[in-house]
Amino acid sequence: MTRGVRLIVLALGGAGLAALLVAACLDLPGFGGTWHPYGDRAVEASLSRRTANAIASVNFDQRAFDTLGEMSILFASVVGTVVLLRQTRDEKRGKPEPEEVALPVRRYALIVLPVAVLSGLYVIAHGQLSPGGGFQGGVVAATALHLLYLGADYRALERVRPVGLFEVGDALAASAYVVTGLAAVLAGTAFLANTLLPYGTFNTLASGGTVPLLNAAIGMEVACAAVVLLARFLDQAVEIEKENGER
Repeated sequence: MTRGVRLIVLALGGAGLAALLVAACLDLPGFGGTWHPYGDRAVEASLSRRTANAIASVNFDQRAFDTLGEMSILFASVVGTVVLLRQTRDEKRGKPEPEEVALPVRRYALIVLPVAVLSGLYVIAHGQLSPGGGFQGGVVAATALHLLYLGADYRALERVRPVGLFEVGDALAASAYVVTGLAAVLAGTAFLANTLLPYGTFNTLASGGTVPLLNAAIGMEVACAAVVLLARFLDQAVEIEKENGER
C-alpha cells in the first residue's frame, strides 16, 4: 500500500468518525436540563443492588465486562514493560548511588508514607460506598509505597517491595476478576452478572453483591501493576548500566 493510499484511507476513516461524533453531539440533551435518562437508570440500578456509590455500580456491575477490558490493557502494559526493560546481555547491575534529598523532605516522606498507604487501602475497601474505588486506591497505595525511596534509599525500597511477589499478585488479581465472572456463568447467569451474593444492607461494607469483590480485585491488580511498572523504570534509572558505565 502506497503512502497516498494510506492517506486516503486515513482521511475517509477520520471523516466518518467526525461525522458520527457530530451526529452524536447534535442529539445530546440540553445542558442543565432535567432529563437525564442514562444517569437516572444508572442510579436506579445502583440503588436496587444496594450499592451506594453509583460509579462503582457502573464500573463493576452494569458494565463490568468493559472494566475487564480496561484491566486487561493495564495488565498487558505491565507484561510489555517487563519484557522490554529486562536486563540485556550488554547490561549489568551497578550499585545504586544514594540520592541527595533534603532532611525535611525525608522526614515528611516517612511520616506521610503509612498515612498514604492506609488511605489507598481505605479508598479500595470503601469503593462501593464512597467516591473512589480499586483504580484510584490502587494507584494511591502503590505510589505511596515509593515514598520510602525519598525517605530512606533505594535499597530500603527494594526490601519492602519484592517485585516477583507483586508480579504474582498482579496475575492473581486479574485471574480473580475473571474467575468471579465465570462463577456467575456456572451459577446459570451471564458472565460477571451480579447475582452470586446477597446485596446486603445498603451503605455497609458487605453491600453490593459482587461489586466489593470485583472492586478489591481491581485494587490489587492496579496496585501490583503500578509497583511493577515503577520498579522496572527505577531499575533502568538507578541500577542497570551498560558495560561502558552509561545508564
